[in-house]
Amino acid sequence: MNLIRSIISKADRFTTGIIISVVLGLLLPCSGMAATVFDGITNAAIVLLFYLYGVKLSRESVIAGLLNWRLQSMVFFFTFVFFPIVIPLLQPVFEPMVGAALYMGMVYVACLPSTVQSSIAFTSVAGGNVPAAVCSASVSSLLGVFLTPMLVGLLFSHSGASSAQVGVDTILKICYQILLPFVLGQLSQRWLRAWVTGHKTLIGWNDQTTIWLVIYTSFSAATVSGYWAHIAPLQLGGLILVCTIILCLTYTITYFSSKLLGFNREDRITIVFCGSKKSLAVGAPMMLAIFGALDNNLLLPLMVFHQVQLMTCAQLARIWKRNGADNGGY
Repeated sequence: MNLIRSIISKADRFTTGIIISVVLGLLLPCSGMAATVFDGITNAAIVLLFYLYGVKLSRESVIAGLLNWRLQSMVFFFTFVFFPIVIPLLQPVFEPMVGAALYMGMVYVACLPSTVQSSIAFTSVAGGNVPAAVCSASVSSLLGVFLTPMLVGLLFSHSGASSAQVGVDTILKICYQILLPFVLGQLSQRWLRAWVTGHKTLIGWNDQTTIWLVIYTSFSAATVSGYWAHIAPLQLGGLILVCTIILCLTYTITYFSSKLLGFNREDRITIVFCGSKKSLAVGAPMMLAIFGALDNNLLLPLMVFHQVQLMTCAQLARIWKRNGADNGGY
């Protein structure tokens, strides 16, 4: 029960921070020199985020989780195959609800890796296979460094969107902004891991503050450029509905397909939580690297999807925790 309260508390803090960042970006946007300063702080925070992630990640957990190759294959399939196929296929159905520009944001969401912290936390609350969740979420983020740009280049070029320039320069930029800090963090584990483990609250604030900075700078730029005048309330409502439908569809298919393939209850929980999530923490920095700027048509769907997945996963975790045993459904 205490663990559940902790997860809900952190989710509420994160959501509150996002709301404050959005409001500040709308009412007190930074511009000119202030915007340049905030951009520099945000880029530094992103590098620190992935460096500390490298320090935190246990190589032993990754190795142990990789041994469960069937489960890892399922998570990989849903993260990097199912989403990139299904969301573009559903475009004729859902695009009229949100508009072409925002639906391309949903296509961008489809290309992203899974989350790390929330996937592991919700798996733990629900009674799933935590070591496998640690491995799935962590490996997903690492694979995303290479697979996400490739998927973006493929899907955006197919749709006619020309703003996604995915070449050697993009890959190199992602490597030194995301992968290099992570590798340096791994190499620093022997000196810093004990300190990082003992200061989880401080590290958690760093993770969330980085996302708040990204959102504030993006919404500030959108406000200064007049972006919000082009977004209708019905589009935002349609975006929430689209995200909810896609997530419910994914939960259902991940759960019953893993059950059909003979996975036990703990592994099914892990597959649902790790295979259905998309990472805001990786998605925002990746957007900067691929597109050269934060595009609000892409960031807004990612933010909405992230919040919807937090709320729905919290409910699923409570149900599984309360049931305690598989009863043939959620």
